[in-house]
Amino acid sequence: MKTELKYKLLLHFNQKRGQEGFTLIELLVVIIIIGILAAIALPSFLNQAAKARQSEARNYVGSIVRAQQAYRLDNPQFASTIDLLGVGLRTQTKFYKYTVSTGENKSGTFVGGESLDTALKSYAGGVQMVQKSGAPEASAQGVVCEAKTAGATAPQPSWITTINANATVNDDIKCDGNNSVPLG
Repeated sequence: MKTELKYKLLLHFNQKRGQEGFTLIELLVVIIIIGILAAIALPSFLNQAAKARQSEARNYVGSIVRAQQAYRLDNPQFASTIDLLGVGLRTQTKFYKYTVSTGENKSGTFVGGESLDTALKSYAGGVQMVQKSGAPEASAQGVVCEAKTAGATAPQPSWITTINANATVNDDIKCDGNNSVPLG
């Protein structure tokens, strides 16, 4: 065979191969890989919205707890409403309802951040007058707890151990560990 003919034959095969597209199997493999990656990433992506909404409640409850501690420094008792704290927080948002409750003596207060959406966790906070043995006076200790499970469950004072709205206690207040966990 002449070299010129060989060259033209190779050139023809090379041009024909350049015009080929993807086969159906190659396209299916790519679609399946994209589907698997989407299935892995989608739950994590959707969970980010819930985390952002929950951060609102963490911030609100934490702010109310700190405001109660500051209020108690200037007053003989804790504030019985959020409005008395003067922090400019609403008592209800689209996803949460916030409450404050105190006992008769107002030696302790409970702050609730109740989830209005079953996909979100509720939050509880507490401030208690604590007098350690040997300490000259009591101090206002605060804690913020997160529910262990999501759901529109109202936070309970029992989520926080040793909280007593009617008397000063001598032990640290903390989350109960059964229904709620402390936030760092």
